[in-house]
Amino acid sequence: MALGDRGPVGWICFGPYRGEMPGLERAGEIYALYISPDLIGQGIGRLLLGETHAQMKGQGFETSALWVLSDNQRARRFYERAGYQADGVPQDDVYDGITLTELRYQRVL
Repeated sequence: MALGDRGPVGWICFGPYRGEMPGLERAGEIYALYISPDLIGQGIGRLLLGETHAQMKGQGFETSALWVLSDNQRARRFYERAGYQADGVPQDDVYDGITLTELRYQRVL
């Protein structure tokens, strides 16, 4: 969790990868990353992601994976700058009759 003058301003949640990635048995997954919208672009996400990568590595994970909405170009650029690459695996989720497509990204820790 990232704290600012007004309390929590960001958080990240991770754990073991919840699916299967053949050949990558020691994969972790970033389940969620949230930064207060008015503070995006100030380095909070980068700091949280860096600390998470260190913790994942310390727990024995060799790879980190995450899912990003395919239309969320800002998030995709953020993760790409952090060394993640889309691996070509899509996933569709349906919410209230609307299909949202996510792309899996991964990077070596």
